Amino acid sequence: MTAVDQPAASLDSVVVGSIEHTGPPDNSQTAPAARPLTVAGIRAAAAPILARLADTARQREIDRDYAFVEVRALADAGIALTGIAVAEGGAGGSLREVTDLVIEIARADSSVAQALRSSFLTANQVAGRPDLPHREQTLRRLRDRDLFAGTSNERTGGASGQVNATARRDGADWVIDGEKYYSTGGLYADWFSTQAQTEDGTVLRFTVPVDRAGLRRLDDFDAVGQRLTASGTTRFTGVRVRADEITPAPDTAPDNPWQGSYAQLYLAAVQAGIAARARDDAVAYVRHKARPIKHSTATSSLDDPYVRQTVGEIAARAQAARAVVLLAAETLEGVRGRTGDDARAAGAAAAVEVAQAGVIAIESALAAAELVFDVGGGSITDRALGFDRHWRNARTAANHNPRQWKQAVAGAFHLSGEQPPTTGLF
Repeated sequence: MTAVDQPAASLDSVVVGSIEHTGPPDNSQTAPAARPLTVAGIRAAAAPILARLADTARQREIDRDYAFVEVRALADAGIALTGIAVAEGGAGGSLREVTDLVIEIARADSSVAQALRSSFLTANQVAGRPDLPHREQTLRRLRDRDLFAGTSNERTGGASGQVNATARRDGADWVIDGEKYYSTGGLYADWFSTQAQTEDGTVLRFTVPVDRAGLRRLDDFDAVGQRLTASGTTRFTGVRVRADEITPAPDTAPDNPWQGSYAQLYLAAVQAGIAARARDDAVAYVRHKARPIKHSTATSSLDDPYVRQTVGEIAARAQAARAVVLLAAETLEGVRGRTGDDARAAGAAAAVEVAQAGVIAIESALAAAELVFDVGGGSITDRALGFDRHWRNARTAANHNPRQWKQAVAGAFHLSGEQPPTTGLF
């Protein structure tokens, strides 16, 4: 399987107001080069692709033009293999190095970074869990440069995450009907993972190729920001799932039950990338477009003390976001390999640190994105510049990652030792 690598206009069908995708176009002529991977090599290969993404992000959002070519190129560069062991075909990078790469992708285009989240989360599970179900099969798909998406969310699911998608037996197979929402990265993916409920109430988790008959991906995500994350509806109509595509439930609870910590760290890394891009755009605007206000003592905005102060604050916010995210990545990597009570204690502390990093990253990104407008006058608000997207992107991502809960949980941990919830938000 390979991911979509053609512009949106060449996809299966286009409907006014939404795009319906029944499968990716064939790009079987593209094969990843068989060469040893290194972190430095992946970063070097990704650099020109990220530059193109950065240059086109504003216009693509206006045109609702997905970056299929660039995402395919990033996948072929091996980005999802950054943290996979060298012996298993990866670059052997640390979790810090993987997270730093995510920040750089988000700096170029935060929608692309978020769309790649499931692929990075899948790779992180492979890297950190020797007991992962279907691990060898998933590793092979990663080496083939396949991309992943998945969600359990339903718009009818309620606060408790009720599963309304159904699974019924048909011989040795299962047949799935239902809809999932927030299918982040779904239009780019080769594989989709989700769950459905059987007649006896059992929840089946499974992964299927996106071109499986009856599976349709809709481009109907309509948020104020992160508009090109491909986070809309995935519809299942009589989708057949084989027995070997079912992910078995674990026999025992993991020693570290905070399995969602890296997923939360990833969202914080996206925020850090948004803050960095706000800094980049503020600097570029002052250097090339800004003019001092009438009563400024400076003849150039570069010399205006208040512009300098504002850019300095934006830069400090971006640095703070990056620093806390990378520090949390180091802490989270330290949980790997631990067992028993030691793993539980380390996992709880790491989950709290990730939550705290998320708070700082979100608030830093929102502040940096708002401060961009203080380095110029009325013309900096021109829609053609698209600077408003930084705040919209940060705000939308923050709503998927609510910081009030993170702050309260962190406070309870520090005050009384109360462990964080084991839900996906920690």
